[in-house]
Amino acid sequence: MNIKIVCDSSSNVFAMEGLNYTTVPMKILAGGKEFVDNAQLDLQGMVNFLKEHKGKSGSSCPNVQDWLDAFEGEEYIFGITITKHLSGSYNSGHQACQTYMEEHPGAKAFIIDSLSTGPEMMMIVDKINELAAQGLDYETIKEQVLEYANHNHTLFCLQSMNNLARNGRVHPAVAKIAGMLSIRVVGDVEGGEITPVHKPRGDKKAIQTLVEMMGERGLQDGNLVRIAHCYGEASANALVEAVKEQYPNCRFMIEPTTALCSFYAEAGGMIIGFEGNFNENNDNRKF
Repeated sequence: MNIKIVCDSSSNVFAMEGLNYTTVPMKILAGGKEFVDNAQLDLQGMVNFLKEHKGKSGSSCPNVQDWLDAFEGEEYIFGITITKHLSGSYNSGHQACQTYMEEHPGAKAFIIDSLSTGPEMMMIVDKINELAAQGLDYETIKEQVLEYANHNHTLFCLQSMNNLARNGRVHPAVAKIAGMLSIRVVGDVEGGEITPVHKPRGDKKAIQTLVEMMGERGLQDGNLVRIAHCYGEASANALVEAVKEQYPNCRFMIEPTTALCSFYAEAGGMIIGFEGNFNENNDNRKF
């Protein structure tokens, strides 16, 4: 069974060699410019522009036709999206699945709300491919991958909140003071919603806080930890080494963020996905 996997581009990975995988692009809108989240984007140019931009900025999600175009010609499809609490991507993808199955009798298409973004989306992608390689049927894969997703967690660590302030998610004065005092914002994603938890000062304390939070959420030695960073590879590597001190057999993947995640994480920010205990806030059966 050949399964096609389609993510919106907040997954941070545009292509996977040898696998039937693709993305549909998110877009960043600011100052009359449109930055399309694809492999052709000058990401550094976008980050530099947004750093100097003083006006409003925002993002737009793939529309139904974008998803349908990505599905075309396939019989078995899984779509994975950023949390529906931050974007309309899930709603567009879900509608596209219904339309596609109506127009292609016998086809199966299902959208998974990651209730997160970035690393956790790719963890789901990898699990789908792993289960498909075992020869499992489509419905069994769907059931098992949703159960797997319920044991995943996402944390984040931000050095700047300027774009969040411009989008009305934090007060501009708070963002300015945090930057001046070298405060990091560390938090998690609960039920698909961003929740700041700690405000440590400096990188070392932020890394320590992240490791403690991962342990509280059930990280076990040998589990997968996937880190996406926005021009923050040194911080990502430091986090890996700190985790290894307590969990030496964990598996790690580090990757750069693309446009959408870079927009929210900003330079120096990290998004961390990892396997842990059952996550009541990430239970897909509730959503």
